[in-house]
Amino acid sequence: MPVNLPILLTWLRILAIPLVVGVYVPGDWLAPFTKDIVATSLFVAAALTDWADGALARHLNQTSRFGAFLDPVADKLMVTATLLVLLELDRVNIVVALIIVGREITISALREWMAQIGASRSVAVNSLGKFKTIAQMVAIPMLLFNHDLFILPIRQIGDILIVVAAILTVWSMLYYIRLAWPQIVARTGSDR
Repeated sequence: MPVNLPILLTWLRILAIPLVVGVYVPGDWLAPFTKDIVATSLFVAAALTDWADGALARHLNQTSRFGAFLDPVADKLMVTATLLVLLELDRVNIVVALIIVGREITISALREWMAQIGASRSVAVNSLGKFKTIAQMVAIPMLLFNHDLFILPIRQIGDILIVVAAILTVWSMLYYIRLAWPQIVARTGSDR
C-alpha cells in the first residue's frame, strides 16, 4: 500500500465517519444546535479532503491504483453513514436514501464486473456522476446543519438538493448501465 499525502487525506476522510456519526450519540453531552454545527463542520472538512486528495495526487504526480480504489470507497462510506444519521434524525426521506445508497452499490458492482472482463473504461466516471456528487456533498451538510442561516432556509434548500441528487443518481446509474449494456449482453450470453 503506497503512503503519500493524498492517500493520508483519504484515510482522514474515512476516520471522520465515526466522528460525524458519534456527534449524534444519544445524550445531553452537547446541545442539539452544537451537535449540528460540529457534524456539519466535520462533514464539510471531510468533503474538502475529497477535492484536495485528487488535486494533490495529480499536482504531486502521486496517483496510484490504491488511491484510485480508496477514494471512491471513502466517499461512499461517508455518504452512506451520514445518510443513515440523517434517516435516524428524520431529515431525509427513506426512498431518497435508498436510491442513493442502492445506486452506489449497483455502480460499484458494475464497475468491478466490468474491470474483471477488461471493459472498465466503458463505465469510467463522467461529468453526470460528478454533478450527482456535488449535489450530494452540498445537500448533506445543509441537512446536517438543519437551521436557517441569516435569512437562508438551509434545511429547505438541502431538501431540494437531496432530491436533485437522487434524480441525478438514477440518471447517472441508467447512463452507466446503458454504456455497459453491450458488454453485459455479450458476456451473459456467452456465460450460459
